[in-house]
Amino acid sequence: MGFTTSANKREGTPVKANDLQLLQCFSILKIKLQLWAILLLMALSQSEAFDPLDPFGNITIKWDVVSWTADGYVASVIMNNYQMYRHINTPGWTLGWNWAKKEVIWSIVGAQATEQGDCSKFKGNVPHCCKKNPIIVDLLPGVPYNQQYANCCKGGVVASWGQDPSAAVSAFQVSVGVAGTSNKTLKLPKDFVLMGPGPGYTCGPAEVVPSTVFFTPDHRRKTQALMTWTVTCTYSQILSSKYPSCCVSFSSFYNETMTPCPSCACGCHNKRDCIMSDSKRLNTLGINTPKKDNTPLLQCTHHMCPIRVHWHVKINYRDYWRVKIAVTNFNYRMNYTQWTLVAQHPNLSNVTQVFSFDYKPLVPYQAINDATMFYGINQNICHP
Repeated sequence: MGFTTSANKREGTPVKANDLQLLQCFSILKIKLQLWAILLLMALSQSEAFDPLDPFGNITIKWDVVSWTADGYVASVIMNNYQMYRHINTPGWTLGWNWAKKEVIWSIVGAQATEQGDCSKFKGNVPHCCKKNPIIVDLLPGVPYNQQYANCCKGGVVASWGQDPSAAVSAFQVSVGVAGTSNKTLKLPKDFVLMGPGPGYTCGPAEVVPSTVFFTPDHRRKTQALMTWTVTCTYSQILSSKYPSCCVSFSSFYNETMTPCPSCACGCHNKRDCIMSDSKRLNTLGINTPKKDNTPLLQCTHHMCPIRVHWHVKINYRDYWRVKIAVTNFNYRMNYTQWTLVAQHPNLSNVTQVFSFDYKPLVPYQAINDATMFYGINQNICHP
């Protein structure tokens, strides 16, 4: 990717891990210009569950009770990703909670519980899940139509709100039994846990909110949920990992020397499990399959980072400067079909031309416009 201060925008190609080019880095980059040299440093949020470049970003999970049953209720569960640049990538989200009493899940449409649990006390119809602490995952694409629900079945992959609001949602419908059958007797689930994938999210308690209003397709009639509650989950880089997720190297047209990533920039705790780029192990079936806990399989490097961002100054004139950014993926288990690169620099408010990528300014504070998110261009969308 390159950008300058003149105005135009061109199309590019979505990125795959095998290309080892232009892949996602969920860390924040802060660039400083000193004595004609640019030093690109990682700037990770040190505040738990707070991101200074996306202070209002969160994932909100909304439960709408749409009907009461003989022993419980049916609820629509909608997960909205209101984070500007943080996606939920493969292998997708995992959502868990604890029931307040002895509730069971009779059935789910658009998702499934990972374990059924002990349902031996039930005769005849057996619940989908009897565990006190169910773990729910999204269904994979291509499931039969009668198992689908609106905005389901994407393998748990959810886009960021800043890049694609229409794809920043996931949903399923759940039928709960052995539960309250009215607003007064229903007890809210508690202790919500969201993995997206791996750790990093902290969820607050469920809170009852005004019932959601629904409109009919012709917008001439509206109905409302019988009861609605929401759960808000926020992300913390510290909870996700004590090590950075990428490093930055630097070069320029006026100097043949390249400033590489520091040794063990992302910690060398994975050094004994890394794999050489020419290893025959790469031909092993399933070696590239992502893990639910997001454990990486890294290529052996001196920096041992999953991702390297390289910043190259191509032109530096009085009126404008141009740089090329290349992002390389060293994690054999992660294929970033949806990637986002966030950079912070005092001059990014003047960016008017970007090659190969799309971009969008991040303006969390109206008086400051020094941060930008770069992301791949969707070839299915026509650009003028």
